[in-house]
Amino acid sequence: MVQTLYVGNLPWSVTDDELAEFFSTDVRVLAARVMTDQGTGRSRGFGFVDVEDAEAERAIGQFNGAVLKGRTLRVERAQRRKGPGGQ
Repeated sequence: MVQTLYVGNLPWSVTDDELAEFFSTDVRVLAARVMTDQGTGRSRGFGFVDVEDAEAERAIGQFNGAVLKGRTLRVERAQRRKGPGGQ
């Protein structure tokens, strides 16, 4: 199974590839994406990393609080997005 991790407080300049490379030092990264503003294309300061379910807790422990380009990351299991009206 695949587990998606939320990565907050990303440096504005980080790319998808840099995020994947950073996490790849300790876990097998299946996908990494930095969320961008649709209008400007600029980073929104957070992203998601997909890892094997068995590696999720280790990745959280390893990278939550880690520093990337001077920013302290917040890493946790991603929450499912709720539909309109919070449902």
